[in-house]
Amino acid sequence: MIAGPGAGAHAPVTRVLGFAEAELPAALAAQVAALEAEAWPGATPGHDPALAPRALLLVTADGTVAASLALLFKEIRHGGRTYRAAGLSSVVTRRALRGRGCGARLVAAARRELAAVPGLDLVLFSCDRPLAPFYEAAGFTRLPGAVLVGGTPEEPLATDGPGFDKEVLAEFLGANGPDGPDARAGAAAFAGTRIALHPGPVDRLW
Repeated sequence: MIAGPGAGAHAPVTRVLGFAEAELPAALAAQVAALEAEAWPGATPGHDPALAPRALLLVTADGTVAASLALLFKEIRHGGRTYRAAGLSSVVTRRALRGRGCGARLVAAARRELAAVPGLDLVLFSCDRPLAPFYEAAGFTRLPGAVLVGGTPEEPLATDGPGFDKEVLAEFLGANGPDGPDARAGAAAFAGTRIALHPGPVDRLW
């Protein structure tokens, strides 16, 4: 689940830091956990180690985490093909710094990092419908009618389930670029379909 921060002027001086989630320094991990608890009360911090989670942080000069997100990785089967996929998760900006472009900068950094991962086929995630324009502005494409199905096969959780109002977005990393025929074919293969992720009971929608 993703919370999209706004963009605007007067952003603080920041730098982007990346860590394998298991190697995130304790002081930074505590800040991330606090940001996530504020955005999603009751949620348990951290991600399933099986998804090779990577934390990406936007940190100010004084060590304050301005924004954070997680990158998750797994193989998925869809349409008779296996894809190496990544997803964005737990995107959040510190409340006092929202509207200053922190979220946009961090998501842009995540997109660049994922584009450089060898062999990655696509980036795939969902967000609340009002936030879709934010991710489109960052370079991701909506997949009309697509539904992500998470949870487990025995207890699935889908983005079109009761109480959800989600959009599915993606970027296809074909050999000929995000606007080439491989990417267009990938988008056509996923749009309007139900996409089984089944990450398990921890990261239930990725």
